[in-house]
Amino acid sequence: MKRLRKALTDAPAAVLVGGEAGIGKTRLVREFGAQAGVRVLSGGCVELGSDGLPFAPFSAALRSLVREIGADGVRELLPGASGLARLLPEFGDADVTTVESRARLFELVLTLLERLAPMVLVVEDAHWADKSSRDLLEFLIRNLGGQVLVVVTFRSDALDRGHPLRPLLAELARVDMVDRIDLRRFTRAETRRLLHQVLGRGPEERITDQVFARSEGNPLFAEALAEIGGRMLPDSLRDLLLVSFQKLPEETQELLRVAAAGGTRFEHELLSAVVGMDDAELSRCVRPAVAANVLSVDGDGYAFRHALIREAVYDDLLPGELSRLHRRYAEALTERPALVAPGRAAGERAYHWYAAHELAKALESAWEAGEEAIRQFAHAEALRMLERVLELWDRVPEADRIGVRHFEVLSRAVELARFAGEDARGVKLATEALKEAETPAERASLLGMRGWLLYDQNRPEGFDDLRDTIDMLPDENVARARALAMLAVNLSKLAGRGPEARAAAEEALVVARKIGDATAEASALITLAVRSAEPDEERMRQLDAIEPLICHIEDYDEVLRLELARSHVLEGMGRHEDAIRVARLGVAKAKKFGLMRTTGTVLGINMAEPMVALGRWPEALEIIALALERRPLRRHEGGLRFLAATIHIARGDLDRAAADLAAAWEVCAMGRLRRSEEHLPLIHTEILMRLAEGRPDLALAAAEPLRTHADMSDEARYTWPGLAAVASACTNAGEFAPYAARAASLEVRGCLQQAHRLTFDAHAARIRGEEPDWDSVRKAWEELSHPYDLAKALYHSAEHAAANGSRDQALAWLEESVELAAPLGAAPLLARVQSLRSRLGTAAPAHGLTPRELEVLRELASGRPNREIAETLFISAKTVSVHVSSILTKLGTATRGQAAARARQLGILSELDGIFNS
Repeated sequence: MKRLRKALTDAPAAVLVGGEAGIGKTRLVREFGAQAGVRVLSGGCVELGSDGLPFAPFSAALRSLVREIGADGVRELLPGASGLARLLPEFGDADVTTVESRARLFELVLTLLERLAPMVLVVEDAHWADKSSRDLLEFLIRNLGGQVLVVVTFRSDALDRGHPLRPLLAELARVDMVDRIDLRRFTRAETRRLLHQVLGRGPEERITDQVFARSEGNPLFAEALAEIGGRMLPDSLRDLLLVSFQKLPEETQELLRVAAAGGTRFEHELLSAVVGMDDAELSRCVRPAVAANVLSVDGDGYAFRHALIREAVYDDLLPGELSRLHRRYAEALTERPALVAPGRAAGERAYHWYAAHELAKALESAWEAGEEAIRQFAHAEALRMLERVLELWDRVPEADRIGVRHFEVLSRAVELARFAGEDARGVKLATEALKEAETPAERASLLGMRGWLLYDQNRPEGFDDLRDTIDMLPDENVARARALAMLAVNLSKLAGRGPEARAAAEEALVVARKIGDATAEASALITLAVRSAEPDEERMRQLDAIEPLICHIEDYDEVLRLELARSHVLEGMGRHEDAIRVARLGVAKAKKFGLMRTTGTVLGINMAEPMVALGRWPEALEIIALALERRPLRRHEGGLRFLAATIHIARGDLDRAAADLAAAWEVCAMGRLRRSEEHLPLIHTEILMRLAEGRPDLALAAAEPLRTHADMSDEARYTWPGLAAVASACTNAGEFAPYAARAASLEVRGCLQQAHRLTFDAHAARIRGEEPDWDSVRKAWEELSHPYDLAKALYHSAEHAAANGSRDQALAWLEESVELAAPLGAAPLLARVQSLRSRLGTAAPAHGLTPRELEVLRELASGRPNREIAETLFISAKTVSVHVSSILTKLGTATRGQAAARARQLGILSELDGIFNS
């Protein structure tokens, strides 16, 4: 309870409450809600076989809000409340399903909760959450700010290895301001206090021992044992859970058996229809169950106090009873769909008809439920329903009674698989559907979808499908123009496919202009600009010229792709701030379109890359972490990982760098396609890693692919950094010769590539015994505002000056290098600076710390808290806190322990020992 209160008052965000069945999660959040002092909206996920109900907890939470302030009150808070029609009927009819409307629904829920702040949103039983509910929950947790606390409960014992909630919990656990509470079993003392509350008096020690031993500290079991006076019970959990149930009147037990077939929660009116009772009679039968705490009132219906109680009652039913009850539910929902919330009837009917073994009706309901799920943006649930249709098709005579062919079900499932990110499943479905295609148009459509799915899996067969699609379509056809444009987009990113990509883009452009298709035209123009051999300034002019065309199309893919291309070219030009600005604009659009896991991830990479260059490493790592927490597509993960590895290498955190680098290589190795923006930067990072490990031989081995022309898009941009890095590893002209030859054949486009070329040339002069031009290198990196690259150039300048006897100049450059490297936390570079200073015979610190900060650091490293440091140094604790913050910043660390470790790594503590002991 204390941690929940603290989360509400100190750091609102989210608290994940997990524990085994019966451990007290629901009671905890209800007690917290009663004491919170702010509005609490609650909703539970619904167990409905394996299918779930889309957005169930959010519909329930908003329904309670409508009961409290009315639909008009919600509209006052949220002028666009009509967009909530997907969740509640009070706000009108739902509009046609689009990606944009799904994103808008998420944004509306987010905005409404923020306007209700301060408040608490409780989502219970998340282990039953459908994918759409998990997606919305994750979106809210990552985006809610201010004074809105999200509390999520889940049964940890229900999460097997393949449970879909497990990866979401793992990702959310790494989000700042998200706390996880794992409820443990009670101790004996805690069990005794519970028994005291239940019995209203102090229990006998014998009863306490017996209850504690038999319950093993599970509060639910302990409470049940207390209620029956500690008598001996059958060992099975089922019998224990049924104790309270069996004490109820027979008519109430019979009612609960019927209710158990409907799920953990059930509507009053639905149960009334199923059992054939009027309201008064039903209320009379239900009341004893509520009084005995077997049921609790939940909105317009009831819920079993614990899911295990419902399971025990359900498991006690005979097979014949089960089929009969599920049939009664399905019949009731068929006659009166309004007995459940709008949009839920088809899904519940599908579950009940299937459980009743009425396969024909189960098939029809599953198809209807799939269509309903699509309208609610619940694509994963819709796919599962269509797969149920496919499962039943051959078992049901005249299955085409649903009004579509088997082929059409397969085709729709392929579309849903792509939208739900189930690429492998989509390929299998498309392959099956192709066997049933009857017309060239049907075959072309499927080949196009399968080609895109295969490309997403990094498999070259996708290009064959796209080419076959193009061959099947008429010359002047919208589908042909877009297929050509798609082929060009994908080819443009690969090694050795430049001419083919340009040809496809040019053909797409001709067809698009003939038929007036702005979408295909914009796509082709973007590809041609990105692949252009023109200077970057001209490429930016070409991209800017596409803006008027983009304004007239509704294809969000191309809208975002233009921002991707712009930020990409700007970064290549060294215009880092502009690249960040454009990429951030693109991220905002991706968020609006609901594409943060896909295109939004790539735009995030385009934001992080210039931040790395500008030395804004904490910001870059935060963007990378957020993108990884969204569980991006695997093929996008490599770009995030290698950027993180680059920072970790520079900071000397080689364990983390190795993990990220290995993950990036794993992604890059998937399939058989090589993308320049992934492969070449990885080679560069691999070289840096081996150099950081002190293995120049392995660095040279990693650089082998740089020796030859790769025919990749923007090859020079991604090759020059690797060449400059490998040049620093070379010690003789023989091993350097192949890279010198490669550099001679490589173009230099823009000031950023020129800076890398100058760095390469300076190392080349060193290898040849010539005078390196480090002055030009420093100037180039300074003009580009690259603090880390400039710090390295200053170090190399000092190294060269020291070798030539210019000690004072060397020391001056080392001081400048420290000023840049220390705030970055670039420990390896600082260590090299310190080593060179020592060789030059000076004890001046190479870390930027003041004498007083050195004193504080020495005490801090000994493990003293601020209060003791203050007493030792005769200063205030507040002053110590200021010094500690400065030390952490200068050493590039986040904690006191890390600062002490970094100080030892840099030799600062040894230096201090020498000073203070002398």
